[in-house]
Amino acid sequence: MDPKLAYQYKVDALSLLLLRMIFSLPFYLVVALLYYKKPNLDQVVKTDYYWLLFFGVMGYYLASYFDFVGLEFIKASLERIILFLYPTIIILFNRWFLKKPINITQAFAIFLTYVGIVITFWGEVVISGSDTYIGGFFILLCALTYATYIVGSGWLIPKFGVIKFTAYVMIVSCFCVFIHFGIFSKVDIFGFQWEVYFLGFLIAIFATVIPSFLVSESINRINSSNFAVIAGFGPISTIILAGIFLNEVLTLLQLFGALIVIFGILLVSLKKSN
Repeated sequence: MDPKLAYQYKVDALSLLLLRMIFSLPFYLVVALLYYKKPNLDQVVKTDYYWLLFFGVMGYYLASYFDFVGLEFIKASLERIILFLYPTIIILFNRWFLKKPINITQAFAIFLTYVGIVITFWGEVVISGSDTYIGGFFILLCALTYATYIVGSGWLIPKFGVIKFTAYVMIVSCFCVFIHFGIFSKVDIFGFQWEVYFLGFLIAIFATVIPSFLVSESINRINSSNFAVIAGFGPISTIILAGIFLNEVLTLLQLFGALIVIFGILLVSLKKSN
């Protein structure tokens, strides 16, 4: 369920994100209450809760906000291709902060991936103009914050458990969005067409609540590398669905760049998972 479907009804990114979280919050509150008294899977110390707050801010608050804003400027298919850079960002994070070496295969795959991004992105600049730079910048920020969230999830989920971690971190994200909207927005949240609220509800259920638990469970059961391999279907499915529902069309040059990106990410991920 892509936010671009709702943008045709003149709703702004922050208002749509607010609706997403309003409809999502009750589900997370119920789950959090049901699992509150259940013991954690491992010893949890005070600093773990601070990290949970941090990753709640980085994940479904900042990453979602940057994503929603970026989609106001670029195609959904291009958004998914740029966002799919996050596995390479995770490798770079591990190199910079954990001093893990990058082998030749990984370096080549990262180089190949960013070449593909440049090809696809430049093709869109030629078509859509300078707004593509703005949208691409916000989606890149989304990829950075989402990569941070994925790394943190892999570390904290074994301590809290999938259900409890997801409920807690999403509640944090919801309240961050509420505070952001309350401080910076002057929009009447009750003044939209009914389609906006319907799409906001669908985004909450099918693009927030259900995926958030599935992603956490996936990271818990398989490592982030294997998760990235499976996520490789994301850009392909988005390109197809964007063509069907949003009438978006990528040029042959952009499709070539997209394939390079997908191949590079899968090369990185498959190498890491071996």
